[in-house]
Amino acid sequence: MGFLAWLIIGGLAGWIAGNIMRGGGFGIIANIGVGIVGAVIGGFLFSLLGLSAGGFIGSLVTATVGAVVLLWIISKVRSA
Repeated sequence: MGFLAWLIIGGLAGWIAGNIMRGGGFGIIANIGVGIVGAVIGGFLFSLLGLSAGGFIGSLVTATVGAVVLLWIISKVRSA
């Protein structure tokens, strides 16, 4: 997958996760960062569960799930 696709999927996943977790996005740069880190986390979690998702939609779902997990972890660390 190309670099531009990573940025697009990261931005979308970060924005979606931001809307799910707190009702809004974080800005384009933060959304991309959250989405890319979320893609790594989501890929790890999906591999532990024996799941695989291919294509643009599968990558977006994986990144979004990972980004939601990342934001949840961050919210727990901040409240502790």
